[in-house]
Amino acid sequence: MRAIVNHKEVEIKETIVDKAIGYFSPEKQAQRMRARAIMAYAGSYVGASYSRRGLKSWGTSSGDADSDTLYDLDTLRQRSRDLARNAPLAVGAISANVTNVVGTGLKLQSRIDYEYLGMSEDQADAWEANAERWFQFWAESQECDAARTLTFYLLQELAFRQTIENGDSFTLTPRFKRSGSPFTLKLMLVEADRVCNINQAPDKEGLIAGIQKDTYGAPVAYHILNTNPYEPYVQGKERSWKIVPAFGSQTGLRNVIHLYRMLRPGQTRGVPYLAPVIETLKQLDRYTEAEIMAAVISSMFTVFIKTETGDENFDVTEMGEETGATTTDTDMKLSSGGIVGLANNESIETANPNRPNSAFDPFVQAILQQIGTALEIPYEILIRHFSSSYSASRAALLEAWRFFKTRRQWLAVTFCQPIYEIWLYEQVAAGVIPAPGFFADPMTRKAYSGALWVGDAPGYIDPAKDIDAAVTRMESGISTLDEETTLITGGDFTKNLPRIRKERKLLQEIGLWQPAMKADKGNAKPTNEQKEGAANEAD
Repeated sequence: MRAIVNHKEVEIKETIVDKAIGYFSPEKQAQRMRARAIMAYAGSYVGASYSRRGLKSWGTSSGDADSDTLYDLDTLRQRSRDLARNAPLAVGAISANVTNVVGTGLKLQSRIDYEYLGMSEDQADAWEANAERWFQFWAESQECDAARTLTFYLLQELAFRQTIENGDSFTLTPRFKRSGSPFTLKLMLVEADRVCNINQAPDKEGLIAGIQKDTYGAPVAYHILNTNPYEPYVQGKERSWKIVPAFGSQTGLRNVIHLYRMLRPGQTRGVPYLAPVIETLKQLDRYTEAEIMAAVISSMFTVFIKTETGDENFDVTEMGEETGATTTDTDMKLSSGGIVGLANNESIETANPNRPNSAFDPFVQAILQQIGTALEIPYEILIRHFSSSYSASRAALLEAWRFFKTRRQWLAVTFCQPIYEIWLYEQVAAGVIPAPGFFADPMTRKAYSGALWVGDAPGYIDPAKDIDAAVTRMESGISTLDEETTLITGGDFTKNLPRIRKERKLLQEIGLWQPAMKADKGNAKPTNEQKEGAANEAD
């Protein structure tokens, strides 16, 4: 039944208890219904109404994170991959993420807690430089890849790209020795499709989509198929699953790094980055293709010969580029400068598809703005086009950089740092990197494992203004040279300092470097060379 409360229609469902009470006492039933109507009005949202015309047919479902995701996940992956291969806009959105988040790779800067470890600053600097040197040796070699194909920085790019396209990616950390390499840690990327229940068994409590969990929801083991389930050229190959423990039984280190964005508590697998806009991207791609085809057809000047008899035999004269040969062709193929001979009672009608479509660009821009909002990429960054003012373009870059910086931090915490801790554990155990007390307690190990992961610097519209702003921040004590160097160039000031000192010394020796302070330009005294130059100009 429906009731009107304060000029608002409220829908109330009559229960069995209401009907029973109404059978014996209609008055009490009316009081109950009125009380329920008042409560329904007090706690109702228009968005939850089923009586309004715009919401009547809006059906929804309720489920936990996995039941709302896993049923559609396989189709979402396939369509996301198709868009990543064939839709220019999807390719651009994914590439923008990979380029700005990973770029040339996130580099290690060791930052140990030397005070807790009882070290001096000089001792800490020496230890950090030694750790970075050994890690760089491992990271820049293809020996860090189990397949001997990629470096650690290229593996970052691949793992992040797979996470965006497929929703998640898995990295195994096997340890084995190879000749020519002093390291045992190897990285092995596994595509998301290979992690599935043994024999494609249905999910059950404690085993969801190939991942075993304990009662707290923590991963216990991963079921990994020996091949991709959709691999076409291995038909007949016996499939087998390997159960890989999530953590080492003795070391407690991760054997599998599962990279995905958790959007809801209890979520087991990740969702592709393009999932919210898959339909929009596909429809826009189709629309763009149709407009291109219409423009191509429009460029082919098409005519129709209208006759009273419907005769299809026409004399067509094609003016060739070098000769004026005349041919008869019932297919009416017109080249440039073609002449058509018309008989009596014949006339020409042209078909005008009105292409290119003048409304195409504004419509596409409106759709792209919605897509950019869903993907957290400003419209200007999404299409790589800056046509607005300096302030608007800079605001778009800053907004995009906040998003990319968040993703970069997430990648560093969930991928780079765990791998570095595994690598450092093995080097300390092997005696390559001395770290007293490393295995004594977790706090000491954490103090040794501190690190920053620095990537490429963000882009700037006007670098001079940003550098002036950086100088102002440093002079005001808001930031440091180390922080500004990392932000502007992506470098490390402490590593740059010896090189800067050497370069300036060389320039001074040959007379090309004139040290001067920038603090007071107006009162800066001219150098002797400047005085001589001014005198020569006066002469």
